[in-house]
Amino acid sequence: MVVMGIDPGTAATGYGVVQRRDGRLAALDGGLIATPVGGAPEARLAAIYERVCELLDEHLVGELAVEDVYFGQNARSAFAVGQARGVVMLAAGRRAIPCASYTPQQVKGAVCGNGRAGKAQVQRMVGALLGLPAPPTPDHAADALAVAVCHLNRAPLATALARA
Repeated sequence: MVVMGIDPGTAATGYGVVQRRDGRLAALDGGLIATPVGGAPEARLAAIYERVCELLDEHLVGELAVEDVYFGQNARSAFAVGQARGVVMLAAGRRAIPCASYTPQQVKGAVCGNGRAGKAQVQRMVGALLGLPAPPTPDHAADALAVAVCHLNRAPLATALARA
């Protein structure tokens, strides 16, 4: 199964594509979708949408996992992140790709065993779990890879619960 993880944002949306092969996780791609600061919001969202569409098609993504909006930030920032999250989910929905959402605490707990882990710890653990030569950077890309790992590790349990 190929899963794309997303750490949404309007200035920088992190993405990570992870595949489970023979019981092991492998990173296929990861990076940032950066939009110009001060650009029109609709143009920034369109750029995020178009790049996510390209990545979904390029990697034949089977499922998408996106990090939930953290509401501890200011309302304006949370609203903008929600818009980016929406266009990402739209790209998946147009392709009938199932979406899952995880809180930052769920992602950190799944990857580090601690829902309050710091960014550096998440980067190190993602690198170790995916067998990367170094921790992934920048942190938005590492977070997106962590979201994909979280989903791949939780998906079998969710499927079993749905069948029960």
